[in-house]
Amino acid sequence: MNKLSLLTFGLVAALAAPILAAPAHATSATSDKSDKGVVAGLDRYARPLSDLNALSEMTRDASIVGIGEVTHGSKELFTVRNQIFRHLVRNQGFTTIALEAPWSAGVRLDEYVRTGKGDLRTIMREDFQHSYGFWQTKEWMDLYTWMREYNRTARHKLRVMGFDMGDVHPDQYRRVIAWAEKNKPAIAPDLRRRYADLLALPGGTAERMEAIAALPAERRKTLAENAEAAYRLVEKAPPIVAQEARVIAQMATMYTLDGPAMHRHRDRSMAENTWWWNRHTGLKTVAAAHNGHIGYVSAWPEMYPVTQGAHLRAMAGKSYVAIGTTIHSGRFRAMDPKTGKIGVFDTGAPGTGSSEHTLDKVRHRDYLLSLRQAGQNPAVRTWLDTARPTYTIPATYLPEMFTKPLALGKAYDSLIHLHRVKAADPL
Repeated sequence: MNKLSLLTFGLVAALAAPILAAPAHATSATSDKSDKGVVAGLDRYARPLSDLNALSEMTRDASIVGIGEVTHGSKELFTVRNQIFRHLVRNQGFTTIALEAPWSAGVRLDEYVRTGKGDLRTIMREDFQHSYGFWQTKEWMDLYTWMREYNRTARHKLRVMGFDMGDVHPDQYRRVIAWAEKNKPAIAPDLRRRYADLLALPGGTAERMEAIAALPAERRKTLAENAEAAYRLVEKAPPIVAQEARVIAQMATMYTLDGPAMHRHRDRSMAENTWWWNRHTGLKTVAAAHNGHIGYVSAWPEMYPVTQGAHLRAMAGKSYVAIGTTIHSGRFRAMDPKTGKIGVFDTGAPGTGSSEHTLDKVRHRDYLLSLRQAGQNPAVRTWLDTARPTYTIPATYLPEMFTKPLALGKAYDSLIHLHRVKAADPL
């Protein structure tokens, strides 16, 4: 896996760098007058962010709700999603927050919010490293703390699951082997042999991810073949055992791929894991990930061919609802590829002709918008179905992403628009 793939997949968390300016959308000479009909149509259906009853209408028939983030590092994107999760818990029976983090990290967080076992700050520090360092924020910690307090008296416990597979904690291998030793002792030696080299990877999350990525291609291929063979040994085991083995195989396979093939595998696997959880637990789930994952179409198809959201719609049908987020302007945390450190950047101002330029003309400063309802207006429908420059800001600071064209109406069912955001608060 080359450096570009690692950067587009994620990054190495590090100390904050100075605040840097990001380029604004390229501007256009197009007159703002052409927006009037569209803005009038958007105004009719936009609801202030405080009106979460409008959200309930958007998610009424959903069992999985994807809520995206246009950046991985803006405070309000996290806090608004936390607010929406609480609303869905209290009013629509949602119980799970599924996040863009490794399955094994989700297991530790799930145990914490259910039972209080462990120290939350330690869990976050140990499991949110490398590409996942952005989740070491006060906003995420506040959510897990609230979930733990809620669970102290709740009849139906809130849950956490991680649908990603960039890393596997050693305990996950051990759980699979322990099941075999107790229930299928004849396969246990083969399982231990298949997992031996993966279990021998060094250190913590960041060290393991860097070590496996640095191995020769043939060595990574052998690891993946062994992980797949181990999965086949237990695929008829109880669902949770087979799923943990499948995630290990997903992880090992991912490190044999590069570029679009790697992203295709990752998004498909993230969708499969989310759908597995929803089916096998029966729990309504909020999937928290980047806009580029939860939407139905990609703003960067040459690198991300098929999104997690597209796979989820194919698997779950209309019981999956995608809610994207847009911001007019603000700050975000991202990795500076020049320094290898996390810095704070500014979006600049959106240019005429961009999605954000028009969306920010709606009378509400921050609002919810059902794109399905708004699309009943012909002018709005045409506008929504037309690809135009739209912020898509990945974990790594890649300015060329700022003007990637995206048709909002084809990407999402609903939208949350925020006027201004601040950088997230790191722990």
